[in-house]
Amino acid sequence: MPLSSPRISRDPAAPVSEGLVRPVMAGIVTALVGFTSTFAVVLSGLRAVGANPEQASSGLLALCLMVGAGVVLLAWRNRIPVTLAWSTPGAALLAVAGVPDGGWPAAVGAFLVTGVLIAGTGLVRPLGRLVSSIPTPLAQAMLAGVLLPLCLAPMEGVQSAPLLVVPVLLCWLVLSRFAPRWSVPGALAIALAGIVVQLVVEGRAVPTAGLLPAMVWTTPSWSLGAVAGIALPLYIVTMASQNVPGVAVLGSFGYQAPWRASMLVTGTGTLLAAPFGGHAINLAALSAALAAGDEAGADRGWRWVAGFVSGLAYLLLGAFSAGLAALVAAAPPGVLEAVAGLALLGTLAGSAASALAEPGERTGAVVTFLVAASGLSFLGIGAAFWALLAGLLVRAVLQDRNRPQGKTAG
Repeated sequence: MPLSSPRISRDPAAPVSEGLVRPVMAGIVTALVGFTSTFAVVLSGLRAVGANPEQASSGLLALCLMVGAGVVLLAWRNRIPVTLAWSTPGAALLAVAGVPDGGWPAAVGAFLVTGVLIAGTGLVRPLGRLVSSIPTPLAQAMLAGVLLPLCLAPMEGVQSAPLLVVPVLLCWLVLSRFAPRWSVPGALAIALAGIVVQLVVEGRAVPTAGLLPAMVWTTPSWSLGAVAGIALPLYIVTMASQNVPGVAVLGSFGYQAPWRASMLVTGTGTLLAAPFGGHAINLAALSAALAAGDEAGADRGWRWVAGFVSGLAYLLLGAFSAGLAALVAAAPPGVLEAVAGLALLGTLAGSAASALAEPGERTGAVVTFLVAASGLSFLGIGAAFWALLAGLLVRAVLQDRNRPQGKTAG
């Protein structure tokens, strides 16, 4: 991976005001889309591994602050439109992992281990090579299996809360046709409006005591099950599905990602956020294109401002984390899960396609997918770990069979 990034000079002939307007707007859009599209996934994941509503709200706030501060630092120092995000695939993994032995403190301990591994990737080259040696089809199949139960939530929501979920699905479908970038945020807005209407009709109120953002400290503990079932899979999916694609997205627009600095910043950010409930931060992948592409302005020398502004926007969005978390906690079962499932459909499609792209790897990938989707838990370790182990075993056994045979003399 590249260790530094050459700065791109701005066009001296372009007026400053003209050069700044589009990057500023692109940065705001990047943060809004990234936040609104996936915060429900984060809250679901944190609650699934044992966080109470206040701890989950604290985790979302901690992630916003660390993402914002990290983006501001990297974009300012390197003068490129680098953007960060929380690990959405990692949050999806948490949502199906279950509460580990040791409860929420053990999950927090696993988040700390993940931060150490991410930072270590920037410092220790062999660690990065070790992650790269994991076959991509197996890593993507593990992610697809983890995502499958979550992506079924919209269909399940139609059965459990049709009056709220059906309008959400219709909004998502229409916006996917005419304004794809806003399809999930639009669906979220419809869901939140429906939740508010239902609360009013039922005469229920969201407790005002929990509407102000607050950081809640959790003293971590460690268990083998949490490290193997949460930390290692979380690290792998974050690297394979976020950091590596994030480098590729920046590269596609002509920017060389500051790899070592990014790993140190995101690893340190994860370490700082973990005791307050944050699971992992990383280079942005899909949303990175909003800040690095043409929508951030014709003058490529100003596009770093889009990344910088997106960081400032995340710092501001943290102020809404507690209110959103309280509203989510008051929502009928299945409504926000449906929005989270819609947000993950694209990731599921991409990971499934990548998992099955190589014919010789398909059997191992399918086994990995099935074990991950099964929710298997053994010895206190969740399905993601066993899925990767099973896939590697099947791949090793079938390796000779899958190796291309040499031509026979005729």
